[in-house]
Amino acid sequence: MNWRGDTLDSFFSTLETRIDTIDSLLCVGLDPWEDDVVVYNAESIRDFCFQIIDQTSDLAAAYKPNGAFFEALGAEGAVALQDVIRYIPPEIPVILDAKKGDIASTAKAYARAAFEVYRADAITLNPYLGKDAILPFIEYPGKAAFILCKTSNSGAGDFQDMLISLQGRPLFEQIATRVMEWNVDGNLGLVIGATQIDSLIRVRRIDPNIWILAPGIGAQGGDLQAALQAGLRDDGMGMLLPVSRAISRAKNPRKEAEKVKEEINKERKRVILRNRNGRGTSLSEQQREIAKGLLELGCIQFGEFTLKSGDISPVYIDLRRIISHPNFLHQVGRAFQELIEPLKFDHLAALPYAALPIACVISLLGGWSMVYPRKEEKTYGTKAPVEGIFSAGETAVVIDDLITTGGSKLEGINKLKENGLKVKDIVVLIDRSVDAKKNLEKEGFVLHSYFSIQELLSFYRENDLVDQDLLQRTYRYLHD
Repeated sequence: MNWRGDTLDSFFSTLETRIDTIDSLLCVGLDPWEDDVVVYNAESIRDFCFQIIDQTSDLAAAYKPNGAFFEALGAEGAVALQDVIRYIPPEIPVILDAKKGDIASTAKAYARAAFEVYRADAITLNPYLGKDAILPFIEYPGKAAFILCKTSNSGAGDFQDMLISLQGRPLFEQIATRVMEWNVDGNLGLVIGATQIDSLIRVRRIDPNIWILAPGIGAQGGDLQAALQAGLRDDGMGMLLPVSRAISRAKNPRKEAEKVKEEINKERKRVILRNRNGRGTSLSEQQREIAKGLLELGCIQFGEFTLKSGDISPVYIDLRRIISHPNFLHQVGRAFQELIEPLKFDHLAALPYAALPIACVISLLGGWSMVYPRKEEKTYGTKAPVEGIFSAGETAVVIDDLITTGGSKLEGINKLKENGLKVKDIVVLIDRSVDAKKNLEKEGFVLHSYFSIQELLSFYRENDLVDQDLLQRTYRYLHD
């Protein structure tokens, strides 16, 4: 039998190959405990795991043995864990569920145990001690680590939902952002419980590409459909769903594994089809609150409006009204912050006038420097065309309230560039356009929007917040 762990291929490339081969996102958990065997000893738990592997090896994208259930039996249990990992076919990735988290020589020893003694392919880690606790594991070629971000247990929010520092973001979002920064070699993933739907949505917005290990389906009662809608990437990848007791304690483990795989694939296909049809992803709780607020405060109105161009529109968006509602302005600032934080920049660049107060809030929340291009020429004093303190060669991320065609954005961007600032990213609250994103990409810019107008209209329709005839007229108007 081949001893696993000798390949230098990327863990996630191996995982994706496995998923493509068997069409499965199912990760079978191996958690042998006293209730699973007649006699709780090393031999019985090893045989128990062997039986699960025999029945599910053609259905499992990966296996996840929980080290605690083996280590509880001492040295013999550790040998049993080695035997179980060795028994798993070498083409199937193995994630050691250990949740280790220490630094220096201790972390190196944990890494050696996981990857050289047990020969696992990946491990779960606790990030409480920071990057120092992660580095010894990801320095192993071909290995990977899943970092605890928002766990599936009921007490997860005790610390993981706490708002951190002036940025006012929960700890789990800070972890997701840091892991994205550390993931330069593509060997890090996140652990986010399938019971934490809003967290899945928010983290997927922070990092559209990272792999998520999402426990909680089965015995913990996670909503499979909602979890996949929230956490899958647009390509139907990026999410691995561990199921342990629901399979191992079933009368027929193979039949249960087949059932779970089929349920996952059924919803996975729906998500892929929805994304192909441009329907986007579900709205997070924060998005839903802001979408309602925009309607209630008259920032989005439906009816009959004459636009500057002379056109008659069934929808009118006036985000200047936000400034009269400080609590809502703070909410909107946090929404922008969520989009901005992963980006690389030196300054916020607000486009006058609607974006100026919003950018001030974002600046205070994130502690970021702010500049802005003047709309009118300044003929006195310094005659500065761009206000604020900056140096040529620095990067600015452009902030505005919404985008329609993208033309007005280019005017402000050109003024920034003429004065030595680099611009790559443009961030807006609402993308009201049909093709502004593509047009900006042709000019070398990346558009980030918190909402598309289609997402807002769909939300209002699904929750019966706006007259259906008005919404239908708006759909037709926007796509004519």
